[in-house]
Amino acid sequence: AILKDKHKILPCCVYLEGEYGIKGLCVGVPVKLGRRGVEEIIQIKLDPPEEEGLRRSTQAVKELVEKLGI
Repeated sequence: AILKDKHKILPCCVYLEGEYGIKGLCVGVPVKLGRRGVEEIIQIKLDPPEEEGLRRSTQAVKELVEKLGI
């Protein structure tokens, strides 16, 4: 996708700045990839159980980052 500038949508871990309600954390989400890397973060509609799972997961990562002092 990157070498051939395909603009494909693939899962990728990226730094979020408010997407999905998450700020300041790297999370695996769908992105459009091209020659310049991540061209767009794709926000898909999550149902309530998916939103809750994402929220719990990101909270656990934030707590771990704080404990490690990273």
